[in-house]
Amino acid sequence: MATKFLALACIRKESTYGDLSPRPRYPSMPKYPKGVSVRETNVEGSEAKAVFSVMGMTCSACAGSVEKAVKRLPGIREAVVDVLNNKAQVLFYPSFVNEETIRETIEDAGFEVTLIQEGTSDRSTQVCRIRINGMTCTSCSSTVEQALQAIPGVQKAQVALATEEAEVHYDPNTLSYNQILEAINDTGFEAILLSTGVDMSKIGLKIGGVRTQNSMRIIENSLQALPGVQSIDIDPEVNKISISYKPDVTGPRNFINVIESSGTSGRFKATIFPEGRGRESHRQEEIKQYYRSFLWSLVFTVPVFLISMIFMYIPGIKHALESKIVNMLSIGAILRWVLSTPVQFIIGRRFYTGSYKALRNGSPNMDVLIALGTNAAYFYSVYSVLRSATSPSFESTDFFETSSMLISFILLGKYLEVLAKGKTSEAIAKLMDLTPGTATLLTLDDQGNVIREEEIDSRLIQRNDVIKIIPGAKIASDGFVIWGQSHVNESMITGEARPVSKRKGDTVIGGTVNENGVLHIKATRVGSESALSQIVRLVESAQMAKAPVQKFADRISRYFVPLVIILSFSTWLAWFLAGKFHGYPSSWIPKSMDSFQLALQFGISVMVIACPCALGLATPTAVMVGTGVGASQGVLIKGGQALESAHKVNCIVFDKTGTLTIGKPVVVSTRLLKNLALRDFYELVAAAEVNSEHPLAKAIVEYAKKFREDEESPKWPEAQDFESITGHGVKAIVRNKEVMVGNKSLMLENNIPISIDAEEILAETEGMAQTGILVSIDREVTGVLAISDPLKPGAHEVISILKSMKVRSIMVTGDNWGTANSIAREVGIETVIAEAKPEHKAEKVKELQAAGYIVAMVGDGINDSPALVAADVGMAIGAGTDIAIEAADIVLMKSNLEDVITAIDLSRKTFFRIRLNYVWALGYNLLGIPIAAGALFPGTGFRLPPWIAGAAMAASSVSVVVCSLLLKNYKRPKKLENLDIGGIMIE
Repeated sequence: MATKFLALACIRKESTYGDLSPRPRYPSMPKYPKGVSVRETNVEGSEAKAVFSVMGMTCSACAGSVEKAVKRLPGIREAVVDVLNNKAQVLFYPSFVNEETIRETIEDAGFEVTLIQEGTSDRSTQVCRIRINGMTCTSCSSTVEQALQAIPGVQKAQVALATEEAEVHYDPNTLSYNQILEAINDTGFEAILLSTGVDMSKIGLKIGGVRTQNSMRIIENSLQALPGVQSIDIDPEVNKISISYKPDVTGPRNFINVIESSGTSGRFKATIFPEGRGRESHRQEEIKQYYRSFLWSLVFTVPVFLISMIFMYIPGIKHALESKIVNMLSIGAILRWVLSTPVQFIIGRRFYTGSYKALRNGSPNMDVLIALGTNAAYFYSVYSVLRSATSPSFESTDFFETSSMLISFILLGKYLEVLAKGKTSEAIAKLMDLTPGTATLLTLDDQGNVIREEEIDSRLIQRNDVIKIIPGAKIASDGFVIWGQSHVNESMITGEARPVSKRKGDTVIGGTVNENGVLHIKATRVGSESALSQIVRLVESAQMAKAPVQKFADRISRYFVPLVIILSFSTWLAWFLAGKFHGYPSSWIPKSMDSFQLALQFGISVMVIACPCALGLATPTAVMVGTGVGASQGVLIKGGQALESAHKVNCIVFDKTGTLTIGKPVVVSTRLLKNLALRDFYELVAAAEVNSEHPLAKAIVEYAKKFREDEESPKWPEAQDFESITGHGVKAIVRNKEVMVGNKSLMLENNIPISIDAEEILAETEGMAQTGILVSIDREVTGVLAISDPLKPGAHEVISILKSMKVRSIMVTGDNWGTANSIAREVGIETVIAEAKPEHKAEKVKELQAAGYIVAMVGDGINDSPALVAADVGMAIGAGTDIAIEAADIVLMKSNLEDVITAIDLSRKTFFRIRLNYVWALGYNLLGIPIAAGALFPGTGFRLPPWIAGAAMAASSVSVVVCSLLLKNYKRPKKLENLDIGGIMIE
């Protein structure tokens, strides 16, 4: 089930249901070049997306400068910069700007940038693959194909009877895939969306043995001749070939075989190109850089500290250090100057380059504060030393230890901060590590017998390969079981701790663990199509999205640094003037300095204690950890917007079928009115119903199998003269008995008397929101079957817990009022809206929003999509349709209702952390700046030396990240842990 909903080849952002949402999906409106009207541009539908790796950003002010630089360009729709992951995502209109211009603009802002990926958000043609259930002959497939080709906007439609699948090429500007599914359903068949988007994969191969350009051309021509190859890109500098291909037709093993057979005597060798420096390797490199810088700074700073603070109190050493060289210039001053200079200009060079870039872009950041503070201390010390060298009476007091210790402490803080930030994305790293490195490929003969086993790199698995999975091994690819029986632990993907039974025909997810039996699986989705890849991409895109609350920090960061510089200068000036005009007693001035130096220390302390980084990290670190924790719990949250909205939810609208109920009709009771063995009774009923495609008939046949558990695929007696009467039931001759299975009207039309007992059972059944089915054998009513769509386990308890959380629950369903009211009573929901069409569900959501509610919609079907889009938070049940999942903000992978509570509780805990981070970051600055400015000095004599202020500034950023990291210890509410959700009991 989990793989079905994750089969998304592309995720479309726009709704196909019109303006149903009270809020825009993107916060910014399209931006056009000056003087160009929207009509002239005609850019609607030609929007493109590019993602860049941006190295060198240190805080939110850096991210702001990149964002500002990009947004100045014409044709930029939106730019989002993620300082934590060193990424920038830009939505733009190619008519006015291209990726290279954007890249150069970011580079001009002073950062190292490379294009990671690009893709258009809309295409003139899209492809969707659909599974069609119920086709039995070529007439069925022709009917479906003709119905599809008759839809305006469908360019090509192919229906394969053998695979029971359809591939439809269509124009997404005029048609949505829900209309395609509805057209198939209207022909009388069941349509299930498998995937949307252009069905194409991409792989990079490194070629060995290539000596000339001609060799590369030979390889390119050989690959181009392969069926299924879409395009080939060659990078001759690193001998890399990138191949785009159709995974249904070909795959990476075929490419390697072709390449290695192209040259003479195996001259060419092909391997999968090692992936470039991804996020984690960038992070590790950054950690190493800060660590090395910090160690080198210690080499120089420790001696400076010893000379300034320790050796001055040891008599012999003190005398040597105070020995004069020229006039009043001492040996100690020279040593401090020499030792602090490499720290200031070589080790601290990153702060100079960072501040230069920031100032050039008009967005001063933390680097500017550090550069100003350390330079003030360093150059005043240089002035003091030079003056003492030229004066016979001036005794210098330098602050060389201030600048070097300040840089050392800030580097230590940055090192700890980067270490902590790396842990916020551990959830993605763990997910990416789930896929095994190797897999056992099986070669089968025509009869399905294994003739060869071969161990291959799991990245070389192609669609339709047969893979062997031994007990204890990880499953190497998404697929389905073709042989064997076992239990699979899917907790790492779905969050469901209980192992799931797998047998022939069941789907499996790549990265999950096979527990106790050998399985042979056929690979269906490989590489970027796999469930794991989809989850990783979804979580990554969620972590890129800014929460609205972050705008508050962005606004503060814009004015923070200039304000701090003004405060710092004002502090120095106030203390300097107070000293100059004897505004305070001279006894306040320490013996080792004068009034100017005291004022300078206060000014530097103010400059370095202020921390814009803590504010910038408050939201993204918490969102990153929160979404990662959600993914590990089986709750996929699509970004900060969803998290922020979910914590305010006070009303939840539930769909009924498939959400509150299982969504699959089952026989819940059988009442026999004649003396007949239950097994024999169901033999006759199943023999008649097995020929029907009706969902209720399938439920009866499925239940009948319980009486034939000894057989894997039971064969029912032959039914003669079978007739299906639409809207009534079926009739047939089975074992020379006339069997009729259907509703009351079927019996009355065939003049079959219905006894009082049967009437009473029917009335009782319908009163319990169940469907009553009458069975007559040889024109006598023999039994009554009650069929129901049972409630999901724990549904009543979940509604009860939501009430205790002050969240109102409402049920909206397309079902009849009787069934709806009965289900609502059972689960404890007071407000019910029944017989509602999809647009009515969306209208109800808007009515609740207008009444002041923050509304979440929980649904699973195509008909729920408009309401999912309209709601403040759309929650899609994981086993639901792809369309519902695309429209939703949160996906509940386990399809358990209790995860609705988990999602709301997690968002509340995450936003509690964000608020805590803001309280700490703002409170730290509001308290720290006055103390650094000397607010406590007049009364207590306490002052904050600049190097301690620098250490405090570094600690504030680390503390915010650590506060966010505490979310990793998130536990579901205790009420859910105590909730005993067992199986569904069928009578």
